[in-house]
Amino acid sequence: MTVSPVSPAAAGSASRDLSRARTALAEAREADDHLIRYSSAHVAALRVAAAVLAVRARPVRSGARRRVQRNAWVLLSEVAPEFGEWASFFAAGATQRAAAEAGLERAVTTREANDLVRAAETFYDLVESSLNLTTQPVLPRASDPQSVLAQPWMQAS
Repeated sequence: MTVSPVSPAAAGSASRDLSRARTALAEAREADDHLIRYSSAHVAALRVAAAVLAVRARPVRSGARRRVQRNAWVLLSEVAPEFGEWASFFAAGATQRAAAEAGLERAVTTREANDLVRAAETFYDLVESSLNLTTQPVLPRASDPQSVLAQPWMQAS
């Protein structure tokens, strides 16, 4: 199977989504409240799915008939079948996440929250390695823009 190169825009979007997922995972790990931990882990997983969709999904031309809306988990299964089981797993937790966000104490247990954090971390690692996004090194900023021109090799002979 050949993989087509990722456009810079898609790579940038995916990188931002992964960065946001890392932030949500950090919040989930640090949260004392199991409801926040569960919700943050689920949000992290959604952001990881968004990174895959940014790279793999293609826009659909709108026709005369309106398309049925599909959620991120359905789209993920379609564009990246290798993550289909992950999509089903996280889709099944969407109702619990909504209940946790509503503050319903019985929505999830502490163990379920901890398990979801570990699952989201594993999902993140799998997606990050599968996307294989190359990152460009950040060039250091020169403190003095004239400093390059002052170098001896830049002087006219």
